[in-house]
Amino acid sequence: MLSKLEPYSTDAPAVLEEISNDSWTPLFRHDCTFPPEIFREVMLNLIRNPNINSNHLFRADISLECPFTGTVSGQSEIPPQITHFMDYNLKTVMVRTMIPRNIVVDQPLDQTCLFYEQVVDSGETRSLVSYRPHISSPTESPFYHPAVRGIGFLHTYDPESKGGSVSIHYSFFDSEPRTIKLERTAQHLLAVLYKHGQGLASGYVKRVNHDVILPQATVQNTYSRLKTKYAKLLCQNWAETTDPGKHVFEDLGIAAFLIELWREMYKDKEFPGFIDIGCGNGLLVHILIEEGYAGWGFDARRRKSWSMHSPKARDSLKELVLIPAILQTEESEGADSDALAGGLSLIPGIAEAIKDVKAESDESNTANSTHRIHNGIFPKGTFIISNHADELTPWTPILANLSESPFMMIPCCSHALSGARFRAAAPKGSSSSTSAFSSLVSWVSAIASDCGWEVEKEMLRIPSTRNTALIGRRREISFADVNMIDVVNAHGGAAGWEENALKLVKGATRGH
Repeated sequence: MLSKLEPYSTDAPAVLEEISNDSWTPLFRHDCTFPPEIFREVMLNLIRNPNINSNHLFRADISLECPFTGTVSGQSEIPPQITHFMDYNLKTVMVRTMIPRNIVVDQPLDQTCLFYEQVVDSGETRSLVSYRPHISSPTESPFYHPAVRGIGFLHTYDPESKGGSVSIHYSFFDSEPRTIKLERTAQHLLAVLYKHGQGLASGYVKRVNHDVILPQATVQNTYSRLKTKYAKLLCQNWAETTDPGKHVFEDLGIAAFLIELWREMYKDKEFPGFIDIGCGNGLLVHILIEEGYAGWGFDARRRKSWSMHSPKARDSLKELVLIPAILQTEESEGADSDALAGGLSLIPGIAEAIKDVKAESDESNTANSTHRIHNGIFPKGTFIISNHADELTPWTPILANLSESPFMMIPCCSHALSGARFRAAAPKGSSSSTSAFSSLVSWVSAIASDCGWEVEKEMLRIPSTRNTALIGRRREISFADVNMIDVVNAHGGAAGWEENALKLVKGATRGH
């Protein structure tokens, strides 16, 4: 796309001129076919979401958005910097503060964004949007913003021919002349504008909506705090063979979302505690406990990183295999009653099977010598977390019903209720090209709905393509009116779950 941008010659006359006689330098243009209303919609989206143009930015906090009626004084804590252009009518004034991802390295930047219009005699419409950073010299410009006085985006459109153009213009500082770096930034900004404008004109519909449940700023501010507090040390002490850059920042993002979700859910009552089922490396449990939230996690096998977490987190990570209570048959009658009441049972038949598995392991490996069975029943109200829990993902809303507890699950790999790998069928009415992951999300959402949950969906801002969070915290059907055996059978049944669950133990003893 960059190759299709047409550069203006270095001696091209200015197209934009302020009433103060300051001229703006035209840099690049591109023919387009989208009308003024799409140009405005795209520019509003880019202003509200500067992270589209730069991965160094989180978001923009909008402090002012209003029509220009001659004055805007007193309407914002951050006074806008108003610029008027020859032959253009100023229509809308916005002030935003761009929030960087790393506030330790980069500082936020205030910026005034102005919308102008002009209609010429030929019927052509000209729309202009200018960005004016609140800086007085190029040295004040943060890394993520070009060191210029202003940026202008001009859109022209002829309704008769249904054609037009978009172009980008800079207002340079005298002490910071035109450079290759500034030109490349201009190319990028115009290319993004053109792509979004043409896409919208072609009927593109945004497929992913973020920040449906919680405000973007709320979660991102908490994430920034957590990242500053934990990220460096966690990455330095990473004990797994996996990439710490992915897992650390992913779990910090999930923790930030949970903290703000819980702040909303439990603002007038005591936090009931959490359980992280299939907790893997235990990092999420560690972060949440360090943040003062009571809870614990379990997995079929211990991870190296468990020993690297805080003492309280280490004590809260358990090596357990889950056999849901509704699958435990007469064998469970011999279980220890005290252990069963606490959610733990040593079922005779299953316990023997575990001993057989243990016999294959190194006798000196005492860390894996205490596997026990959990029946999936937790204290009422315990918030259940299922973060890429694989085999336990479809069981999450079922376990939530059994304990009358809210939950959040983030699906990843597709497993049936039996624990076997499978591909969920595409929802009825969907295209044959529906991905395996979207089919999985639809399937586990259907299980949750059949359990009586009102399922909320949030696309988390984490470094993972598996970022769909499904939240159940409100009921559409009472717990008493849902037959859980019927739900399990309606979604393929769970025959073979015990055998497949115990294979996880076997894999653990072999270091898998």
